[in-house]
Amino acid sequence: MTVGTDLPAPGTADAARETPDATTPAVVRGDGTTARSRAARRWRRARWAVLVIGVLLLVVAVLAVTRPVTSSTPYSPDNPGPGGARAVAQVLGDQGVDVQHVTHVADAVSAAGPGTTLLVTPSLLLPEQAHALAGVEADLVLLGADDTLVGAATDGDVGRVQAPATSGYPFAPGCDLPVAQRAGALQLVSGLAADPTATRDVTLCWVVDDRAALAQVERPTPGGTRTVTAVDDPSFVRNDTVLEDGNAALALGLLGAHEKLVWLVPDPLDTSASGDTSPSAGSVLPPWAGVVGLWALLVVVVAGVWRARRLGPLVAEELPVVVRATETTRGRGRLYRRARSRGHAAAGLRASTADVVARRLGVPRSADPTSLTDAVSRATGRSAHDVADLLYGPPPPDDDALAELARRLDTLESEVHRS
Repeated sequence: MTVGTDLPAPGTADAARETPDATTPAVVRGDGTTARSRAARRWRRARWAVLVIGVLLLVVAVLAVTRPVTSSTPYSPDNPGPGGARAVAQVLGDQGVDVQHVTHVADAVSAAGPGTTLLVTPSLLLPEQAHALAGVEADLVLLGADDTLVGAATDGDVGRVQAPATSGYPFAPGCDLPVAQRAGALQLVSGLAADPTATRDVTLCWVVDDRAALAQVERPTPGGTRTVTAVDDPSFVRNDTVLEDGNAALALGLLGAHEKLVWLVPDPLDTSASGDTSPSAGSVLPPWAGVVGLWALLVVVVAGVWRARRLGPLVAEELPVVVRATETTRGRGRLYRRARSRGHAAAGLRASTADVVARRLGVPRSADPTSLTDAVSRATGRSAHDVADLLYGPPPPDDDALAELARRLDTLESEVHRS
């Protein structure tokens, strides 16, 4: 009998089986899935999260690119609204005054040196911030300042008093200050008064019943003197009122006395003072960071609520694969061995033995260890100390001790069953 020549050479069949071709089907795992199906399932789960993150990044990018150069902060030099002061700042800039807009007290203190003007707009300041501003060598212009700042800047020579209602019509300044004379008659709220015990001359303008709208004092500095001007009514610098009467003349006269003007509009969250050397978190973040952060927080909350409602209540499902108890036990044992958790493993063995012998002897689950130990001791003839050491002793120090403990517990169970 001859062997056909068309049989494959030795090893050819094995090589053919090991070499995949284009018709080889995708490898299927034991759970009935392929790599492509698993990737598709992961994408379906993550696509909404990816979409939300992408929209968030897009909005942040748009806000960063299209951030407006103006603001809506009252009395701010970049606010073109009725409550802002952009008109005065632009006119001062056209006249050659360098207007420096700051929002932190520490920045204002460092920038306001001799030969400059420091403007402080209405705000709530900490006592240490007020004293830091009062100690600068620049000329101070205080608009609507509180009693703490006014008293610190004038050494107590000027204070705040209850301001009466406006008279309803402009009235003359009643003082010889050149800036007041150029402004002429104005309609301002008067809420400043000079201390009768003041040691230096205090100039009061637009006075009604011993209450003035403007108070000015001279204060000595290491390099000479400086002027402190407090105006109780700050409305004369606002965009909606600066063109009324002589408000523009008063604003330009007070703020344009020097070539440099430091315009402080304090940030409500600012706690800096002259002694601070490290920048605060707010000083290194862009102005829109707070708005974007709040918007992102709202998006996260809404997305969390939406996903929680979409998941719905928990549904019990049957396991796709039945795992044998022996496999589970062996797997747990391997985990204990890998983690060297001999104490945990010993506790599991002792608890199982205690449960078995307690059921055999009719000891209830609520029984204390002493009752169970006594029952086992009577049933097996062992001493109570030996039984307690087996069931409630210390954890084994090594693997050999753990194996010996398992053997002794098994012996104890067999003795109880034979009794």
